[in-house]
Amino acid sequence: MTPEDMAPRIVRYGELVPCRTAFIDAHTPGSNQKENFTIIGGGVSEAADQHVHIQIPHGFNIGAAGQPPYCRNSLHSHRTAEVFFLLKGRWRFFWGRHGDAGHVILEEGDIFNIPTGIFRGFENIGTDYGMIMAILGGDDAGGGVVWAPQVIEDAKDHGLVLGDNGKLYDTKKGQALPDGVKPMPVLSDAELDAFPEPSAAEVIPRHVARYLDIAAMATPRPTKVIGASGRLPDKPGFEVDLITRASATEKMHRHDRPSVLMPVFGHWRIDWDGGSTILAPGDTMSVPENLDHSAMPSMTGEAALYHVVGTDDPAGPTWTGGRSEPA
Repeated sequence: MTPEDMAPRIVRYGELVPCRTAFIDAHTPGSNQKENFTIIGGGVSEAADQHVHIQIPHGFNIGAAGQPPYCRNSLHSHRTAEVFFLLKGRWRFFWGRHGDAGHVILEEGDIFNIPTGIFRGFENIGTDYGMIMAILGGDDAGGGVVWAPQVIEDAKDHGLVLGDNGKLYDTKKGQALPDGVKPMPVLSDAELDAFPEPSAAEVIPRHVARYLDIAAMATPRPTKVIGASGRLPDKPGFEVDLITRASATEKMHRHDRPSVLMPVFGHWRIDWDGGSTILAPGDTMSVPENLDHSAMPSMTGEAALYHVVGTDDPAGPTWTGGRSEPA
């Protein structure tokens, strides 16, 4: 490896490149102001012009969504994990065929491991521009998303057509489906019946972790938030830990695969063999495999960051661990 290969790769919050036409609902009223960011991996964007900041495979994808107040992301379903933590604002997540099976309202620092195979959407219900960070299972993020039929139909009225190749075409820009490409078929009633409609009582206890709770648990060691033995038990192909001031250590350590550091509160000093930097909330650092490094708060006050590292578990449906699961 060259020295450049062994240096961490950093994407600063203020340098994120947005895409406003990443998905089929980008022109529909209520969704047309959202910004999508692809930080690590290709994600599930349907637009050819989506900027990917770090293309090195990690076994998972990192993305983000920024939305002004009352802007929403339309109902869709994922085949692999979709995990969100709230960076800025107050958000409402809802799910079900029509988005009315259940909902939860989350605050900054909270994390939601949404079950695979259910339709879900989210909206910023705060008073300012909000930002949520996303971790998607698998290098190909499950090959794309499945949209609720009404989303595809509504988008046609506003000039957007999704091809059966997973690519988005904007008729307002004079684009048309290429030869041999047909519109993405909408799900039949029989196919829709296969999508579960779990209640909030089924989803929230096993899939939502409140920041204040997991931060209190992160002493003297980090909290395992997502993993086989995590606060939210799952094996999505990666694990997520919460590190706080009480569980941070200056001891150098390494991983045998790339790992990711994502501050949510406070400023963090990251040291590695050959360098040092300060990360702020919204920054994303990819640490190369086998690079010794440490992470410590660099200022007083609240300090917490999420740490993500891949595992040998295949990306796929939500792991039930032998329990009955709604999805």
